[in-house]
Amino acid sequence: MKHEAVGQSSNTPGDRARALFKVLDDKKLIPEGFIGNFTKLMEEVWDPSNGARVVARAWVDPAFRELLLKDGTKACEQFGYTGPQGEYIVALPNTPTLQNVIVCSLCSCTNWPVLGLPPEWYKSFEYRARLVREGRTVLRELGEDLPDDVAVKVWDTTAETRYMVLPVRPEGTEDMSEEELATLVTKDVLIGVARPHVS
Repeated sequence: MKHEAVGQSSNTPGDRARALFKVLDDKKLIPEGFIGNFTKLMEEVWDPSNGARVVARAWVDPAFRELLLKDGTKACEQFGYTGPQGEYIVALPNTPTLQNVIVCSLCSCTNWPVLGLPPEWYKSFEYRARLVREGRTVLRELGEDLPDDVAVKVWDTTAETRYMVLPVRPEGTEDMSEEELATLVTKDVLIGVARPHVS
């Protein structure tokens, strides 16, 4: 019994995933090309540069910004950013005195088509537990030391919300093109743990 218990506990999530895949594949329950297409989405299509383009457009196009804040899903669809975890997109506008930050306290959901897959620290229990209690401290530890007059508001992702942060356009970017502006927006900026800066 002891030997069996040790053997069972040594199974990794990867081992279990491969075993599940084999069972489903043997029963012909996985459509042809499904795994390859989904892998391509994760590795090549879902990327924070998508969200950066959305933000840059909102910075230069008031009508698009209005649409993004009214119906984030519809606005992102204009770029073709749709699919799993891309439903119910809500854009959270920062202001000079408000910093929005997103978390999924139950797991690690994000807006995959726009933000890309979540970083490891976003999935950690420590980040998920501490952000809702001490957001300003967590942001400081991640490198964004906000002024005292900036409030931090934490938004918890749910099954019917897929958040993205719309940051304040940095000063000194008036002559930058939309493409140049997009380079200022990182995954951390879209999550809200950082603000865009001009180098």
